[in-house]
Amino acid sequence: MRSLAVDERLSQLTQTQRERLSYVDATANFCGELTRADIERRFGVKPAAASRDLATYRALAPGNLAYEPSLRRHVPTRQFCAVFPHSAERVLAWLRDGMGDGLDLSLKLPVPCEKVGDLVNPSLDTLAMLTRAIAGNRLCRVEYLSLNSGRTTRVLAPTALADTGQRWHVRAFDRKNKRFSDFVLTRIVKAQTLAEASDDGERIAADAQWARIVRLELCPHPSLTHREAVASDYGMKDGMLVLNLRAPLVGYALRSWAVDCSPKATLDANQHHLRLLNPATLYGVESASLAPGHKPEKGAGGTL
Repeated sequence: MRSLAVDERLSQLTQTQRERLSYVDATANFCGELTRADIERRFGVKPAAASRDLATYRALAPGNLAYEPSLRRHVPTRQFCAVFPHSAERVLAWLRDGMGDGLDLSLKLPVPCEKVGDLVNPSLDTLAMLTRAIAGNRLCRVEYLSLNSGRTTRVLAPTALADTGQRWHVRAFDRKNKRFSDFVLTRIVKAQTLAEASDDGERIAADAQWARIVRLELCPHPSLTHREAVASDYGMKDGMLVLNLRAPLVGYALRSWAVDCSPKATLDANQHHLRLLNPATLYGVESASLAPGHKPEKGAGGTL
């Protein structure tokens, strides 16, 4: 944990300096070594600037780095303690893609790390139109490919983006159906931001489902023989994992994780390693129609 003195010193640095020091912190911690040239290549700075960054970092955390003259590099000490908080999600993404903020810097990846490729990627032009509309509370005219009604033209008031783990959605008020719904980004084949502003009732503050936070209590499926393996998979405490998700994301999450949401856990445990302990929490959650074993309420729906 950072001390108050370190927090005070960090507050006196510029955002750019903090970003470079965070890179030093993460590279030393997860790669086991760091050179001045690493900082130069990553940020395009001169040797003198990279040296100052290293000196600043050593002043913040005197016991974190040791210099190995024979290797001409800095290595973490046994008492290394991270100065910056690094989430597992960000670190794994860095190990997979490189710490380049999406830029092709041709940096060598620190360790071999692969992933199954994304099956779908939205158009960046479409994404830009939608995010501009969200940021400016504007309407969008889109051509959308629906599984229910085919290709249609709709006027949407986009309010938020959501990653379901398999694909990206945009949450929006649909003037055609006069309700908030989820739209798959890759099914939007054309988008145009309109000059007209959305009404108050079409903005995120009016979306009751988005505002609702649902508590999910998950445990290993009772039919499994070695339930402790699943408990370890998900870092459960006392055999339970508690998550709080926005209502529109709940159904997607439960489906993606193959959670048995039936009242008495009657689904095949070989296919459903997790069970929802509190299925009553799904009452009134529109996206719950996607949850395995859950009997949807009349009129409930998911993605268009």
